[in-house]
Amino acid sequence: MKKYFSKIATLLLVVSLAACTKDFDEINQNPNSPTTVTPGLILPGIQRDMVNTIMNEAWGIGNIVIQHTAKNQFVNEDRYLWGEINGIWNTGYGKLRDVNAIIDYAEANNQQNYKGVALVMKSWIFSLITDAYGDCPYSEAGSGKDGIYYPKYDEQEKIYDGILADLKTANDILGTTTEAVSGDLIYAGNITKWKKLANSLRVRALLRISRKRDVSAPLREILADAAKYPLFESNADHAVYTYLDKTPDQFPLFSARIGSFNEFRASKTLTDYLQSTADPRVAIFFRPTPASANTDTTIIRGIPNGLNDVVAQTYAGGQQNHSQIGEIYYEKAISADGLKITKGVIMTYAELQFLLAEAAERGLSTANAETHYVNAVTASYAFYNLVPEAGFFSRNDVGYIGSSSEKLTKIATQKWVSLYFQGMEAWFDWRRTRLPALTPAVSNQNDNKIPVRFIYPIIEQALNNGNREAAVSRQGEDNINALMWYLR
Repeated sequence: MKKYFSKIATLLLVVSLAACTKDFDEINQNPNSPTTVTPGLILPGIQRDMVNTIMNEAWGIGNIVIQHTAKNQFVNEDRYLWGEINGIWNTGYGKLRDVNAIIDYAEANNQQNYKGVALVMKSWIFSLITDAYGDCPYSEAGSGKDGIYYPKYDEQEKIYDGILADLKTANDILGTTTEAVSGDLIYAGNITKWKKLANSLRVRALLRISRKRDVSAPLREILADAAKYPLFESNADHAVYTYLDKTPDQFPLFSARIGSFNEFRASKTLTDYLQSTADPRVAIFFRPTPASANTDTTIIRGIPNGLNDVVAQTYAGGQQNHSQIGEIYYEKAISADGLKITKGVIMTYAELQFLLAEAAERGLSTANAETHYVNAVTASYAFYNLVPEAGFFSRNDVGYIGSSSEKLTKIATQKWVSLYFQGMEAWFDWRRTRLPALTPAVSNQNDNKIPVRFIYPIIEQALNNGNREAAVSRQGEDNINALMWYLR
């Protein structure tokens, strides 16, 4: 009898287990951990995190190396004592996984608008990574799901080929389907503006490699057909991230400690130039020195880049005589006026016009260089709600006057000013032209050279050293002076 009941119990247990496993997969799906996500839910995080990363790198290193700002304490960065700087690398590759997810979803559902937007973001992110480091994972990046755990480092030339091809594809496919793009914090789903950004970034990329390759044919193709290849037409087309006046999406510096903010001061290089040309933007970029702020005669004074700690603290009588960064970038960043200026910038109309002015002056296009130069300066002023004074463009110091070399210097110098607080792009562009002529930081620790790249993240030596070494053998020693492809 006991044996009989034992068999019955066993049978009931088997039946019970079978019942428990019915619809097992459905029962154990976590509704809070979806396996697929629509593009509109992914896109905001890509845009916000990448823009914030660029803003942080501009503040901490880009604005300094390009001599828009300088440090008067904790001065290592200003003396080129750089370790690894990994923000662009880490955030960029992290967000590229999300970009690939959008592309996969868009291809599976024939959503060409989402794919086009994703290709523009992909191109911009890869341009930031390769502009900062040189050769880097590209064709095999983000392929872990396909079993590629050690992606090769592609040559920068091939990366730029891919960037240019993707931007052209983006232009061609945007608007060919009808889905609305949601979650877009840059253009609120405006497909025409995304096409303009795709082509404006193409112009930037073409000029970036123009010392290594004749880019006149593709550049003229873009400029010859505005209907097919629309470009930015005014400041209304800026590709910018607009911050809010409430957390958690305020301008990144607004919540910085005041002590950390005050380590950064006006650079003498920039203030001297702005004051020599009576440029009103100086009063927006910087404040009067604390010592003069409440007097009848205010003074804006920059400090030289790269002073050692002792000299930096005592320069011109001490910190009370060093101009701080403009209040619009700190305590007034969330004011009505601040929100108009403190943007996270991908690209502006002014930058495009400077690029087109340079291209025309160098004979890469048949456009009128002076017209583009005037448009560029005027647009930069307008960004700060300013207008160039009467006769500005007839002046010898800033007008489009002089030899071709002098004109190119004026284009580059005014562009350098316009890229204030866009230190990474200002640095990337300066390395290519070496204009304006910047003098290395005073007591620099880099053999009197302005750095031209970031070193690869140290962790790559453990995670992907074979491919990293191959890149180093092509590019040169992994240090801040090694010239990447388009700089050689």
